[in-house]
Amino acid sequence: MRRKFDVTVKQPETASEALSEASGLPRQRIKDAMNKGACWWTLKGKKVRLRRATKELQAGTQLQLYYDENVLNRKPEAAILIEDKSRYSVWFKPHGLLAQGSQWGDHCSLLRWAEIELKRPCFLIHRLDGDAAGLMLIAHDSKAAGALSQCFSGRTMTKRYLARVAGVINTQDQLIDTPIDGKAAISHVSTLSTDDTAETSLLRVIIETGRKHQIRKHLQGIGHPIIGDRLYGKPAQVPLQLLAAGLELDCPLSRQRLTLELPKELANLAE
Repeated sequence: MRRKFDVTVKQPETASEALSEASGLPRQRIKDAMNKGACWWTLKGKKVRLRRATKELQAGTQLQLYYDENVLNRKPEAAILIEDKSRYSVWFKPHGLLAQGSQWGDHCSLLRWAEIELKRPCFLIHRLDGDAAGLMLIAHDSKAAGALSQCFSGRTMTKRYLARVAGVINTQDQLIDTPIDGKAAISHVSTLSTDDTAETSLLRVIIETGRKHQIRKHLQGIGHPIIGDRLYGKPAQVPLQLLAAGLELDCPLSRQRLTLELPKELANLAE
């Protein structure tokens, strides 16, 4: 059960003391929740996470604890650093790992994973469905984040995905332009291989736009939902078979053409 605690510190004490007294939760649980990003306070006029349980607080300090045992007990699969390019880094996000956290915690997010691994500031540039896996970029300064975000929001980047879908389909550069939520959405689909026995197909999908669940909705719309898609298809014994496999862009930082591909050992989808 989710519980939110709004706490006003009554006297000088540590964060864990104030939260434990107000919530009735043991200090060890408070410490764990804080470490996992479930506690917030206002610092210099901005609401930010407070992670240090031993932080000494003054009377009148406002705290919020978002406590959900289901969230806090999750253990994410490890993200993999593919390349560190100083101002940004390239990562493999596994199935189930979120791009960023929520008010209830961030230990199951790529952004937090990168902060811990690289021990430097991390900024989200773009998103990838939590159920999907694949390439993601993380910026390490605000100017790099802004410049790279412009590439993702515009149409100057090639974004290539792999999807294993239900049914046998043979097509090359099929255009799907069904609007999503009233906005233009453009996907190009080509068949890489088919499996007549399993009745599945492996597709390459290149998108020009980045609407929420665009690929999932477009493939379901042509009658070939992605294997493991619990929202637009049917649950399966494997995770969502959607993989962000490649990116190609004119890098605004290096001023050179940048091509990123998942290593072969990470670019596999279940048969």
